[in-house]
Amino acid sequence: QVQLVESGGGLVQAGGSLRLSCAASGRTFSRYAMGWFRQAPVKEREFVGAVSRSAISTYYSDSVKGRFTISRDNAKNTVYLQMNSLKPEDTAVYYCAARESDSATVYTLPRRYEYWGQGTQVTVSS
Repeated sequence: QVQLVESGGGLVQAGGSLRLSCAASGRTFSRYAMGWFRQAPVKEREFVGAVSRSAISTYYSDSVKGRFTISRDNAKNTVYLQMNSLKPEDTAVYYCAARESDSATVYTLPRRYEYWGQGTQVTVSS
């Protein structure tokens, strides 16, 4: 089992920045590929970005590419999502997710992930 806890959400003005953190406990964090997703009211959960277990590979949705950056610190069992140039349409609950992986693969589909955090709210005002 892996437990994931997100933090760092909040209210920010358009154009501002936030950094989300996702702390993992349980088994060896470095064995897990990680992803970030978001879900706005009455919308489906949306892929934001993902990082492979060793951080060799990252991948982003077109809507955040160039503005958001994923990183991970395996020594701290934490993955980060740096969000810059935020827009009102980025408003959502942000979730981190984990799945065991033996490669540099990144995963973009929610169903490919085994573990999920409880989410953290990000609100961007115009």
